[in-house]
Amino acid sequence: MNILVSGGAGYIGSTVVSALSDAGHLPVILDSLVTGQEIFTTNHIFYHGDIADTSLVKKICAHHQIESAIHCAALIVIPESVREPARYYHENCTKSLIFFRTLHESGVPHILFSSSASIYAHTQELEVTEEVGFNPLSPYARSKVVVEYMLEDLCRAWNIGGVSLRYFNPIGADPQLRSGPHVPDPTHVLGKLSDTALGKQADFEITGTDWPTRDGTGIRDYIHIWDLAVAHVAAIEHFEQIIASPYGSTGYCAINLGTGRGTTVRELHHACEKVRGESIPAIEAPRRPGDSAGAFANYSRAHELLGWSATKSIEEGITDLFRWLERRQKLLGY
Repeated sequence: MNILVSGGAGYIGSTVVSALSDAGHLPVILDSLVTGQEIFTTNHIFYHGDIADTSLVKKICAHHQIESAIHCAALIVIPESVREPARYYHENCTKSLIFFRTLHESGVPHILFSSSASIYAHTQELEVTEEVGFNPLSPYARSKVVVEYMLEDLCRAWNIGGVSLRYFNPIGADPQLRSGPHVPDPTHVLGKLSDTALGKQADFEITGTDWPTRDGTGIRDYIHIWDLAVAHVAAIEHFEQIIASPYGSTGYCAINLGTGRGTTVRELHHACEKVRGESIPAIEAPRRPGDSAGAFANYSRAHELLGWSATKSIEEGITDLFRWLERRQKLLGY
């Protein structure tokens, strides 16, 4: 199958591209390289451009006979979205609408959207199904809700198929080290933890210690990036069955991607120390704007519709991350 992957030079998109290729599909990458890395496109078909460039997208779809699109392109940094909400709504929402319209005009019947578990409201149980209500706490998260609603409405009006994969917290790197996290100054928790372990910062900050969790620190569902990528392949290959299911009655379906296990920040810190075989200094700090207590996935829908479940552990994710960081130093110079 020929599949257009927007944002295919980014962390998640590049790993999805590798998984698609390994499964025998032909991924075609479209990336503006605002945050992505061109080296991640090596040995793949790559177009340097913007998803809002309608003539380019139409050209790609026609030339490569695109059958499905995976839309990973987005700005994703929560604190930055709080500072620059207009930029996030423009890049994540306005450009997505233009992209979807162009795909439709080009005859692409299936759109897979990279969404986020950050859209969910807090639940007492901390476990969330796809039916849990929304309460996005940042412009980034709200932009994901907007695009989900948009895609569902377009599916109904245009008679196309749409699937939103709601990611929990990706960690690790492609096990073959073809790509991995590439932001020099990461804002996510494992990035900060790895920076501390490697001596790039003095202490790991545990932001928020009064959340309603078992140890007071935020809880997340950490999913290995390769498990996440494999789920995209399964979704593409089962697209018609997903839309034909009771969950896809409008031509649109949302699916959680997580492990079903919650891990607190303190527990992640200890797991990292275990993998590294050394102590990693940590200090407590206040909550950050846009933060939440967190949640973990109920992924029964993914198992039912995709025949998928996560197979890799947190320790494997941490191990692959540090393997990648060593390779990244040689590959990207940082």
